Amino acid sequence: MGSEYAPDRLSIGATLAAMAASALGGGAATLLVWFILRGTNLPAFASSNLTTAVATAGTVVICVVVAVGCWLWFHGPKQLKPLVYLACYLAPAGIVCTTTAIPLSTSRLWLDGMTGDQEFRTQFLTRLTNSWHLSDMNYIDMPSFYPSGWFWLGGRMANLLGLPGWEAFQPWALASIAAAVSLLTPVWQRIVGSVPVATGIALVTTCIVLVVSAAEPYAAIVAAGSSAAMVLAGRALLGAPWALAGVTIYLGLSASMYTLYTSVLAGTLIVAAALVSALVTRSFSPLIRMIIIGVCSSLIALTVWFPYLKAVLTGQPRSGATSLHYLPYSGAQVPLPMFSFSLIGLLCMIGLVYMVLNVLDTDVMSLTITVIVTYCWIVASMVASLAGTTLLGFRLDAVIAICLSTAGVLGLAQLHLTYLPTRPRVTAAVAVVIALAGIYYAQGIPARNQTAIDRAHSDTDGYGERADRFAPGSATFYEALNDQLRTRIDSPADAVVLTDERSFLAVYPYRGFQAMTSHYANPLGQFDLRNTLIEHWADSSWNELSDPAAFKDTLAGSPWEPPQAFIFRGDADDMETGWKYDLAEDIYPNDPNVRFRGIFFNPAVFSAPYWDVAQVGPFVVVTLN
Repeated sequence: MGSEYAPDRLSIGATLAAMAASALGGGAATLLVWFILRGTNLPAFASSNLTTAVATAGTVVICVVVAVGCWLWFHGPKQLKPLVYLACYLAPAGIVCTTTAIPLSTSRLWLDGMTGDQEFRTQFLTRLTNSWHLSDMNYIDMPSFYPSGWFWLGGRMANLLGLPGWEAFQPWALASIAAAVSLLTPVWQRIVGSVPVATGIALVTTCIVLVVSAAEPYAAIVAAGSSAAMVLAGRALLGAPWALAGVTIYLGLSASMYTLYTSVLAGTLIVAAALVSALVTRSFSPLIRMIIIGVCSSLIALTVWFPYLKAVLTGQPRSGATSLHYLPYSGAQVPLPMFSFSLIGLLCMIGLVYMVLNVLDTDVMSLTITVIVTYCWIVASMVASLAGTTLLGFRLDAVIAICLSTAGVLGLAQLHLTYLPTRPRVTAAVAVVIALAGIYYAQGIPARNQTAIDRAHSDTDGYGERADRFAPGSATFYEALNDQLRTRIDSPADAVVLTDERSFLAVYPYRGFQAMTSHYANPLGQFDLRNTLIEHWADSSWNELSDPAAFKDTLAGSPWEPPQAFIFRGDADDMETGWKYDLAEDIYPNDPNVRFRGIFFNPAVFSAPYWDVAQVGPFVVVTLN
């Protein structure tokens, strides 16, 4: 693959320079666009078609510029090639801006707002904005279990911009995704030796991750590079040193951001190494290179994983975490994007045929093995559900679609070279068709993300406002809650609060005595045992621990640092009903996989002189004196 494009292949040095320039340029340009959009007065995406029109116009401009640039690459003067490179390298970032930044420009929140999983992601970014230390997003004095690479970098950007973590989520997500997809063009140019083909792969990949994975920006970044990384892996196993270095860095960084994809791609690498060793080289060299990749990438991953692994290896107790307990309907189906009635579906079908016809090509074989291993993982995830867990196979749709569509672009390029003469009019016709196809699909990305965009506008943000201008929810009281807590607490990051108001901990960096749910809880936090203890406190507060002094002493005897404050739902003057706390319970394999069950604390145990009680909107705030 790519020999026919060799005259345009970048050198290693030029590739590295182009990768750095495109990533920095794409990220910086996207961040600049975000700043500009903040100063506009566009109507909310869901309430007017004006914002959609602006987004579509931007998409049209990008697709037309890329099409013209690709024609010039074939038939234009050499003096214009730098401009062609500039347009093609930054085009993926432009698509991020037009399809995602503009629709979200009237909200401070990212896709899905602060609903569901976005609560814990926002909490993590808030935590690492508050501190450089790689600590757990929730529990105090505990190393992080969730990969912290993306969140740590986002925290540094938030510090640089002077934004709270929750507000920095949107610009950091936009800039990081844009940077990742922009560097794909020079990477693929190095692989295939063609700017038009490389740009096509990069733009198709961008569209896929924006539809499938954008709510998880770190997952989108890792997924975007999956097909290129696996092609490089195949070359690395055959002895290409720069390919070996590239796939090593990719796997190390991916493990620092999203380990699920790392696991699948590492499995692909193992299978590929075994096949190449047995069928191609008939030596142990590919296996040795695989081991080198594994060891070196693990060393990179240890930059974020070492504290947690150290805690595990030293015997700290673990229990209660259920990160694999999720089986949505999509997780019970095998993804077959090649049969979807869409342009991406058609491209995936072309890619499938191209893979079958060219499976003996080393690069194509790498993509094929990746698809096969990923499908095996998905099916294994379904089977694992019988054992009470999953392998989160439903999250791998992006990898399959990206690998198949990448092969589809390569297949179309091969068709063009084989059957169509490279003449100006023929090239122009091909460019026009591809540009129109790109416009058709890309302009529909905001509509495909409609629900997620609507949540970003309807959820109450950290300032107590809704972007759609409707009345805010209870989060409008968060600032007052924080003010009340700060009357007794000097440093939120050093204070433990028991609350089921999950979004509050996503906005302010207090430590939670209990995690939001068990599904993203740190195993070292012993979520199940904490739930048992909390329920014991609530039940006993009405009988054997009804004496305030006895209750306070029991809290102090907690095996974990006890709460210094409580946030309940209820009426401070209601001494009979009690103050409510919702326990989060795992109910896998049900979908949804979590249930909230209300328990009630006896208000009498929170009396003076031990506690201070205040009513803040619908909340009762209890702080230790």
